[in-house]
Amino acid sequence: MTIERAQLTIHGAMQPAYDDILTDEACTFLVALVRAFRPQLKSLLATRQLVQARYDAGALPDFLPETAAIRAADWQVAAIPTDLQDRRVEITGPVDRKMIINALNADVKVFMADFEDSQAPSWSGVIEGQINLRDANLGTISYEDPASGKQYALRDNPALLIARVRGLHLWERHLTVDGEQIPGSLTDFALYFFHNYQHRLATGSGVYYYLPKLQSHHEAKWWDDVFRFTQSYFSQPVGTIRATVLIETLPAVFEMDEILYSLKDHIVALNCGRWDYIFSYIKTLKNHSDRVLPDRQVVTMNQPFLSAYSRLLIKTCHKRGALAMGGMAAFIPAKDPQQNEAILAKVTADKSLEANNGHDGTWVAHPGLAATANAVFNAKLGDKPNQLHISRDDDAPITAADLLQPSDGERTEAGMRTNIRVALQYIAAWISGKGCVPIYGLMEDAATAEISRTSIWQWIKHGKSLSNGKLIDKALFSQMLTEESQVVKAEVGDELWQQQSFDKAAGLLLSITTADELVDFLTLPAYELLG
Repeated sequence: MTIERAQLTIHGAMQPAYDDILTDEACTFLVALVRAFRPQLKSLLATRQLVQARYDAGALPDFLPETAAIRAADWQVAAIPTDLQDRRVEITGPVDRKMIINALNADVKVFMADFEDSQAPSWSGVIEGQINLRDANLGTISYEDPASGKQYALRDNPALLIARVRGLHLWERHLTVDGEQIPGSLTDFALYFFHNYQHRLATGSGVYYYLPKLQSHHEAKWWDDVFRFTQSYFSQPVGTIRATVLIETLPAVFEMDEILYSLKDHIVALNCGRWDYIFSYIKTLKNHSDRVLPDRQVVTMNQPFLSAYSRLLIKTCHKRGALAMGGMAAFIPAKDPQQNEAILAKVTADKSLEANNGHDGTWVAHPGLAATANAVFNAKLGDKPNQLHISRDDDAPITAADLLQPSDGERTEAGMRTNIRVALQYIAAWISGKGCVPIYGLMEDAATAEISRTSIWQWIKHGKSLSNGKLIDKALFSQMLTEESQVVKAEVGDELWQQQSFDKAAGLLLSITTADELVDFLTLPAYELLG
């Protein structure tokens, strides 16, 4: 059954509350955005493939000669709004109602409500997520746990809400315009803006977004045009919308100045999206046998290519008056006091590295890590809201070679088996509608699952061996997947195994990991299996 509303065709089941989100006026705006910007988005996605083909043929990413003048010129981004100047600790999570309340109540400055890597974009998840964020902005959001009867409500002075939209590569199959699916990014952006801009402006704030997975300044310019169109459509001043861009693809790290410049009236910060960045390093350099990464567990921010990325991001942002946000601590607090002490020590070390490098803030995945992250950044910042005064001007220039440097470390059988179990459990959860899953003491999202499966794909492609001498080939992976599936089945139990369609997940993991061509994003084939 389909519904036509203001020339938007709705293919998803309509619950009564969905009409409050997909109003005629909201649909009219969304259709206008899609018609104005979908054609250029298709062109930008085609350009990604052309650029990747050059890398596959042997070229390496580098700073762009044609934009050298932008990098050399003296300019600044627009002044940062007051409520975005102190972002020392941010928490992120999906747009689930209970999680939103818990995150906004956490001891953090910002909650990034995520329609992307920690959200499986089921139809109900997408639309109910918009309902939840509208209620959160209004301050009326509440939740009663049906199992326990426990009540959840917002406390006074909740964290600042920022919405992360889907990446440019993701489409929304439940909505079509002129017979074609519409971009998931525009769906999330338009519905959030439409339903929240008036209230947010009335409270003296703006409409704030995180933009994921950009690969070039041309894509940043596309977003800038979307913002300008929207502000004009609603007769709002330029700068009503503010964005933080995640630098989480390898090509984008070479265009940070240009991305800031393309969005200079709207951007407030760049963020080190480290997990997706590692995934992008593998994907971008997939044909380069001299740049194959070791076990995921040893690819930390101490690796030279990641350290260079962090330091260059800070230097670039602060030169232009933008904040430089650090990356995610994916740990989950442990119940065992000794284990928890070890986890908090790792988080402290990670956050101290970021704070000492000059980052203005950082991310945590769990409220239980907020106090640890706050302690590190409070000690570093004192009474300052950020570290914009840290210029890193005395650093030696960071070169393309620094940003591409291969990583040392082993490829172990234990590491490969862990990757398989993590990817299997994550895919099973995702196709069941959960995009953010605790697995083995870490909060896994799509980015970390991507690292798990692309690492193995690249090891197979280049005929690498494990540290024990075993050749990593399709047969070894298939054998390990069968064995580790049984391990996972014993861990989760028969009921959950059936409920979350683990057999389908195992089939998908086998297919994408043994494919001759790397599948760009596991979420694309997984979307076809999503309920």
